[in-house]
Amino acid sequence: MDIERARMRAEGNAPSAIAMSQDTFMTWSTEVSEMIKKRLAVRQIKPGKRTGEVFNWAARNALYPLHLGIACCAIEMAAAAAPRFDIERLGVVFWNSPRQCDVLLLNGWISMKLRPVLIRLYEQMPYPKWVICMGECTISGGPWWDSYNIVRGADTFLPVDIYIPGCPPRPEALLDGIIKLQQKIREQKEKILIPQ
Repeated sequence: MDIERARMRAEGNAPSAIAMSQDTFMTWSTEVSEMIKKRLAVRQIKPGKRTGEVFNWAARNALYPLHLGIACCAIEMAAAAAPRFDIERLGVVFWNSPRQCDVLLLNGWISMKLRPVLIRLYEQMPYPKWVICMGECTISGGPWWDSYNIVRGADTFLPVDIYIPGCPPRPEALLDGIIKLQQKIREQKEKILIPQ
C-alpha cells in the first residue's frame, strides 16, 4: 500500500484532503474501492452503502452552525461554546460563511425585514443542511407574537428540524438539541448523499 501511495504522489494523483469537493471525493473513493476489489479479488461491492455510512458519521460528528446571533439567545449560544459547556466536544464549530455551514441555528425574534435574509442564507448553505430554532421568539414570536413586524415562528418559512424551547434556553438545552440533531442524522442512514 505504501508503494501505491508513493506512486500516486509521484504522478500527482494524490488527493488533497483539504480542498476536495464531493464529486472529487466520490471519484477518488470509487477508484480506491476498485483498487481494493482487484487486490482482494472481490466479485461485487455495493457502491454507496459504506460511503453513505461514512458520510453520515462525518456529518453528525462535524456540525458547522452558522455563527448568527439575533437577540439574547445568542448569549446562551456563546456560553455553550465557552469552556464550561464546551460544545466543541460534540463536534460543533461555529462558522461565519453559510457556504461551509450545514446547520442554521436561529435564535431570537425574526422581523419581517430579517426573514428574506434568513431565506437567502438557508439557500446558500450546501446540502445536507438542518435548521434549529432556539428560544420562544424564534419558535412562536415570543412576547412580540402579535406585533405587526415579527414573524410568528421560523417554521412558517423554513423547514425546522429541532426546536429548543426556553426564554432564553440554557446552554445545556442547546447541547441537548445538538445531540437530538445528531440522532436524527444517524437515523437517515445513507440518504445523506443524495438531495431530496
